[in-house]
Amino acid sequence: MTALAHRPVPHAAPPPRRRRMRGALLAGLGALLVLSVVARITDSPELLSSGTYGAAFRLAMPIALAGLGGMFAERVGVVNIGLEGMMILGTWAGAWAAWMHGPWWGVAAAVAGGALGGLLHAAATVTFGVDHVVSGVAINILAAGVARFLSVITYHPGSGGGATQSPRIASGTGSASLPLLAGGEIFGWRSPNLLGWIEARGVFYVSDLAALLRGPAETLTWLTAIAVVLVPVSWYVLWRTPLGLRMRGVGEHPVAAESLGVRVFGLKYLGVTVSGALAGLAGAVLVLEFAGIYREGQTGGRGFIALAAVIFGNWRPLGVASAAGLFGYADALQLRSESAVHGLLLFVALLLIGLGVWALARGRRTRALSLGGAGVLFFLWFATTGTVPRQFVFFTPHLVTLLVLTFAAQRLRPPAAAGRVYRRGQLE
Repeated sequence: MTALAHRPVPHAAPPPRRRRMRGALLAGLGALLVLSVVARITDSPELLSSGTYGAAFRLAMPIALAGLGGMFAERVGVVNIGLEGMMILGTWAGAWAAWMHGPWWGVAAAVAGGALGGLLHAAATVTFGVDHVVSGVAINILAAGVARFLSVITYHPGSGGGATQSPRIASGTGSASLPLLAGGEIFGWRSPNLLGWIEARGVFYVSDLAALLRGPAETLTWLTAIAVVLVPVSWYVLWRTPLGLRMRGVGEHPVAAESLGVRVFGLKYLGVTVSGALAGLAGAVLVLEFAGIYREGQTGGRGFIALAAVIFGNWRPLGVASAAGLFGYADALQLRSESAVHGLLLFVALLLIGLGVWALARGRRTRALSLGGAGVLFFLWFATTGTVPRQFVFFTPHLVTLLVLTFAAQRLRPPAAAGRVYRRGQLE
């Protein structure tokens, strides 16, 4: 008894979620370290500049918002292939309302336009049992046609718009830099730019980390700030509220959820409508923050990239946001510096080889061989060339999408009932 009484109590293992967060943070810091080394080896400062990070942050916002929308839909068991079409509806409605009444009315109209597309998708898939992919593709086609038709009947020749674009919108939602961190103003006083000062010192890794934080902190718009806040809000709603528990239950096992008195159809409608609203908000970002005008084809396939972000993010808000940041970084890099994309080849090579070594240490030989082989191919590409073809530079974001889906597939777990047609009262 005495020996047992004095035996030290082992420390409890941290919860799985905390371990995942810690692992993700360490992985991110490690990737930044590798990128810092690569930037200096290849003399590619744009790989780590605050300007690149700021552009990546802004370019990631539409993908992140549409990705959160896709996540909400799939968490209630509905695959939303129509994100692209809902973004199109958001861009058109946002541009029209902003032109008529101002930017914040444009935001509201974009959300309403996307939500209307989500409601249509919910009616088709939930009430009428249409295949989710068929309904989503139909919405994508319908949205493009509706936008063209509305432009033709709305924008007369003297308005500055036409069949393929709206009149130019006067202003966005406003922007500001964070005080003290990025030199923002406090009651008219220009505060110090702490992160900019650290970045300018050129200290290895420390300055690179400061640049990473400074990019999003400078000229942060209100609309992008709302998008950032929606990430933790989405996590809280889905994982910390009774409503979120019911929504996830509907996406995992609707029969069991209905047997417990959960209104399965109502929650499916709610999830898909929220999905459309978030995609519409992504369209508002494209119109109000990027271009200041609606143009046909403006979404540029971002709705489909958002679907890839949902998968890579493992149907979790933080994962979706991280994937959107990765795609935004690739997009920003090809816009700002084509030569830096060549340096990115070395980074990808080292990353793949490192992942291959990690897989080999865990006994996954086949996976290690495929990762290591891909890493060697990228290294040979880097070593035997001095530039990257322009066509590949423009394809960089889509290549990142393919790589992410290829090498992240082993750890993914979608909602069990996602994509399945459900009928009220069915037994399994």
